[in-house]
Amino acid sequence: MQNAINKLQVGYDVPALPGMDEADIQTPCLVVDLDALENNIRTMGQYVAEMGVRHRIHGKMHKSVDIALLQERLGNSCGVCCQKVSEAEVFARGGIKDILVSNQVRDPVKINRMAQLPKLGARTICCVDDIDNVAELSAAAQANDVVIECLVEIDCGAGRCGVAGGQPVVDLALAIAAAPGLKFAGLQAYQGAMQHLQSYAERKQKIDIAVAMVKASIDLLNAQGLSCDIVGGGGTGSYYFEGNSGVFNELQCGSYAFMDADYQTIHDAQDQPISEFANALFILTSIMSHAKADKAICDAGLKAQSVDSGLPYIFGRKDVEYIKCSDEHGVISDPDAVLKINDKLRLVPGHCDPTCNVHDYYVGVRNGKVETLWPISARGKAY
Repeated sequence: MQNAINKLQVGYDVPALPGMDEADIQTPCLVVDLDALENNIRTMGQYVAEMGVRHRIHGKMHKSVDIALLQERLGNSCGVCCQKVSEAEVFARGGIKDILVSNQVRDPVKINRMAQLPKLGARTICCVDDIDNVAELSAAAQANDVVIECLVEIDCGAGRCGVAGGQPVVDLALAIAAAPGLKFAGLQAYQGAMQHLQSYAERKQKIDIAVAMVKASIDLLNAQGLSCDIVGGGGTGSYYFEGNSGVFNELQCGSYAFMDADYQTIHDAQDQPISEFANALFILTSIMSHAKADKAICDAGLKAQSVDSGLPYIFGRKDVEYIKCSDEHGVISDPDAVLKINDKLRLVPGHCDPTCNVHDYYVGVRNGKVETLWPISARGKAY
């Protein structure tokens, strides 16, 4: 693998190679501070152990087999969740042995592909919120002579997928348990709508509602003789609520490993910005023009990032500000003309997930040197 990487051409195939100076990395590209990443992973691993729950990391954030394996090794993660079957296939082929497609799978081709994941040695789980889907999954499981595990998804406030709590959960769980080739494995209850609410109290209020809904559903399931191996949910903005609830036993955090500008706006119980995780992901960009005295132009525009959660900010600088962008250009306010041509800046993206999906590689750096190059394994796997 390393020999294959070394044959790649810097500037055409890849932005950098191991052993290079950080100053020589081609831009724009994604740079990962390895010390910060490893510390974030260990920190979450410690929190999860203290709460007595499991952590199924969210692979849709980084879409990287290498980072998922690092999270297993350093953070003791129990597996991966992802949103698409093609993502799941990438992780299964990369050696991940416990995979949840935390989404509904309805297309017949996708169902059949998912039903082949157990043949790669991966425990395979998906979410269900429709009785008709039970028959579809059962048929594919039988045709492939495998077992597909299913979580009943509860709409606990996100307003997207999922059934209402209570009897609808029981009805669906009983159908799964009775279907050949399927196994009822528990509940999916992710409250995504509140992850980025700045107020700690507001986030807690919404999660309290979700926890009560899930607890009531579990009680009804237990009365029918059904137990939940997995009660999953939680994200970077709420993991401490679900993890300490006594109801959830599996967390699904993703962004904590990299962090982004949007997550840094949410507050903790002391009404301070959350600080337990450091910025580990950056868009490295270079100044390419300074024809305007008060503005510098960099090479990271819309095609290098997602701005759905706002513009990036310039890491470690207060004297310059990223103020707007077009396809190939970023405009940086530089009132004192401190930036020079080819100066490099680290940008903290507004939203890490969709930003990662427009790049092919992560350049892992430590102490000013390129230490590793990781392909973004599931980049573009949206089906």
